[in-house]
Formats: sequence, C-alpha cells, structure tokens
Amino acid sequence: MLPIEVVVLLAAAAVVVLLYQGAAIVLAYQMLKIGPAPARPADRPRPKVSVVIAARNEEDQLPATLATLRAQDYPNLEIVVVEEGSTDRTPEVIAAHAPAVRRIEPPALPPGWTGKNWACWTGAQGTDGEWLLFLDADVRTHPAAVRTTLDWALDERADLASLACRIETVGFWERVVLPFFAQLTLLVFRASHVNRDRSKTAMANGQFWMTPRRTYFELGGHEAVRGLVQEDVAIARRYRAAGRRLRVAWAPELAVTRMYRTRSEMFEGLLKNLSGPDHPTRRLLADFAGMFGFYLLPLGLLPLALAAGDGVLVGLGAFLYVALFGKHVAFSRSLGTPGRYGLLYPVAAVFFLALFATAIHHHVRGVPMRWKGRAYSARG
Repeated sequence: MLPIEVVVLLAAAAVVVLLYQGAAIVLAYQMLKIGPAPARPADRPRPKVSVVIAARNEEDQLPATLATLRAQDYPNLEIVVVEEGSTDRTPEVIAAHAPAVRRIEPPALPPGWTGKNWACWTGAQGTDGEWLLFLDADVRTHPAAVRTTLDWALDERADLASLACRIETVGFWERVVLPFFAQLTLLVFRASHVNRDRSKTAMANGQFWMTPRRTYFELGGHEAVRGLVQEDVAIARRYRAAGRRLRVAWAPELAVTRMYRTRSEMFEGLLKNLSGPDHPTRRLLADFAGMFGFYLLPLGLLPLALAAGDGVLVGLGAFLYVALFGKHVAFSRSLGTPGRYGLLYPVAAVFFLALFATAIHHHVRGVPMRWKGRAYSARG
C-alpha cells in the first residue's frame, strides 16, 4: 500500500488531468456551428466578393477547390489564384479554369516576407471586391459556402468571419494525429471564446476567412504580419486590438480540407507553426513538459496502482483510462474519423513530443524551418 499522502497527491493530479483534457470537450460543445443557409430574397445588391488563393505546387488539390468555387450559388464572385514558383502543373490547372479564374503572378518575394503572406497581399491588391475571402488551395466548398458565410458576417456585423473546416483524414497518421491536433487547437486558442465581443481571445482559421476590403487595408492586411507563419492568428489579434468584431464557426458541411497526405508532410507542416515570436524556446520547453505530463504520464497511474496493490488507486486509474481513451474515441468520431483511432492517442502525443523536441533543437541551433520549398527562421 502507498502512503496516504501519496494517494491523495496522485488522486489530485488525476483530477487535474481530467479537468484539463475535458476542457477540450467543453470548448468543442461551445463552438458555434453553421451549415448551408437557405437563399434569401435579393432585396438589395449583393456586394462583390473576391476570393484570393495562394497556390504553390498544388496541382493535386487545386482542381477540386476551383471546381467547387465555380459552383458557388453566389452571383457576384471574383476568383484569383496567386501562383509563383511552382514546379508542378499548378499553372496549367489555373489556365484550365480561365477566364472564370484569373492567375496573378506576384513580383519576386521581398526580404522578410513569407511566401503565403506575399501572395495574399498581392492578390488582395489585384482585386476589387467589397469583401475579401482568403481560401487555402486545398479547401473544397459547398455551393452555398460563400453566400452563407457572407450573410452570417453581415448579420453579425463581423469584421472578420472565419470557418473551421472539416478535416478529411484518409491515411493512418492523419487519423491518429489530426483529431488530437484539433483538440490542442481548441485548448490553445479557446476558439469558442472568440465570438464574445468583450473577450481578449483572438484567432482565425487561415484556411477560410472573410473580411471587408476596407477593414483589411485599414489594418494593414498581410503586410502588417509579413514575416509571420501563423498569419491568421496575428491578423485576428490586430483586428481585436483595433476593436473590430471577430466571428468563428465550425462548418463541416460548408468547407472540407485534407491538410496533409503523408507523415513527413504533416510533420513539416505542423512544425512550421512552432516558429516565430509566439514560440520562444521556453514556451516550447513548457509545451513539451505539458504534453508529457497531461497526456502520457497519467497512463502510468493504473500500472503503478496494480504494482502497489492499492485498491483506491486501481479504481481511480481504471476510471482514468476509461475517461481518457473514451474522450479521444468520441472526439475522433465527432470529426468523422473512425473512433478506434482515438485509442492510439498516446501515439499522437509522442508525435507531438517529437515536434516540440525538433522545434527546440531548431531554435537553439538556429536551424530554419522549411515549408513548400522555402526556409523560415525558427526564432522569428
């Protein structure tokens, strides 16, 4: 039997773990969910919406994205794709959709800019819509997506309206890692709090976000965050600091994306998000410790209790197993991934430990992080 003090300490730690991991479920339930809305009577002129897509080596994903955009039921729509430096057939894909889709080739990337920010900034300047919709090249949209999002933004008087897309998972690593990643995103950004006007929380999903053109340029747009990899969060923070209204919604029927196709692509894509001033080395060290402490270490309670022969802790450890694995199974199923992959959440936690360890190494050694053939400073 373990000393009572140790039992109490372990029990308290288990409660903390349950509360922390359970917060992801609470935040998920709090998320506003929207779906395709019925068409409204055309009682006023519809503002022009300019869709801006940054595309580099996207020949596999872009055809479906452009096809679904061209099928939108919103009549006053402009679609531009900013493409430069692709080594695949991306230019040919764009040309196949001309003249409905216009290609913009940006000037050479200036120093201090990320490729995506430069493309989005160039694309915004090359359009004339009253509203701008920034869309990733791998996002497929429902025919009512633009209309529904714009009407929602107008109803809410939002200056930035963003949709959380349904993440399509196909391969083993996608199904193991990405539901876990979605939970971490909810916990880190507290996405459901964004819709509270008095909240200081600010975030947007760079895969799909819409803003009035005037507001975008007044606040500096992508130029103001030119060197940041997580430009969507940085722009949302600028909007919040300026007193502008933010709205975020979970919209699995309106937009879907397959973020990554291979384990290496996923590792590189998630790793790039750990660069910049928001992720100093001390925070990465804390993230590493938190990942181990909240997601892996608790799994040792049941084996410890069995070895010690402590009935109270055996019961608590068994409950912890059921609660934690059950939560991850349920979360996977809610995102459209087979629930059995939630049983492998410790594998996802180890994946993220490897991410944090690699990011720490890059920060300490000054090794640049790479994405789509370009290198970015790990330290920002």
